[in-house]
Amino acid sequence: MNSALYKHMMKIHLKGIMNYAFGSAFYILLMFWLYPSFATDNKALDDLIKSLPKGITNAFNLGSGFGTVEAFISGEFYGLLLVLIVAIFCVMFSTQLIAKLVDQGAMAYLLAVPTTRGKVAMSQALVLFSGLFLIMAVTTLCGFAGYALFIGDLSDFNGGAYLRMNIAAFLLFFAVSGISFLISSLSNDEKRAMSISAGLTFGFFSLDLLGKLSDAISWLRHISYFSLYDPSGIINGRTDLWVPWTILAVIGLLGFGIGIGAFRKRDLPL
Repeated sequence: MNSALYKHMMKIHLKGIMNYAFGSAFYILLMFWLYPSFATDNKALDDLIKSLPKGITNAFNLGSGFGTVEAFISGEFYGLLLVLIVAIFCVMFSTQLIAKLVDQGAMAYLLAVPTTRGKVAMSQALVLFSGLFLIMAVTTLCGFAGYALFIGDLSDFNGGAYLRMNIAAFLLFFAVSGISFLISSLSNDEKRAMSISAGLTFGFFSLDLLGKLSDAISWLRHISYFSLYDPSGIINGRTDLWVPWTILAVIGLLGFGIGIGAFRKRDLPL
């Protein structure tokens, strides 16, 4: 890694990273603020959810119901909103760090300094990783703050399950980032890299969503790594953690590792 490049890139992109972090923080605080108004009618809401087709409740992570605040945010925030916010960050940011610089010719200036391509790619990968870590750290801390501000004593909060849910989300987006970074490392065109990354990310998300709707097409989930992310299952304690976490971590590591190696060896239009 080139520490000077890493610090420079973090300084350039920190504002953008924090915009995503504050956006995620705003929505999770909003969820905690809204929960007391739902909690008064949670039995009626739970009965309504039970009356819905199983595919609908599975697709939108409503299986845990509204009986607890943890169950509420697992479906309303971690099941969809957080996925959309952070997936967009991973796709756009990974493209900006490599493919955009190559497309605009700015990569030539980075490679002109006394460093190697591998160190440049590694530095950019660590910037992406740091940005993702900051977003998830802010989101996690704001969840605890939201409970204390709007719900009550933190001793009543299932903090362990909440932390596990955030770790699962981080590993999911680590996998998304790794794949997007690999595509960015192989691309000379910014728009093409972003299109492919977005298409793959939201394509896999759609396959998981469709597979949840019906048992007849549940096999679609087996080809989507989004099936390894189950926030409602984590809250209910019915989901195995170590196998999906390991697979997501491996996907991310392979994406970043192959991306760095490919960028180091490929011909660049500089």
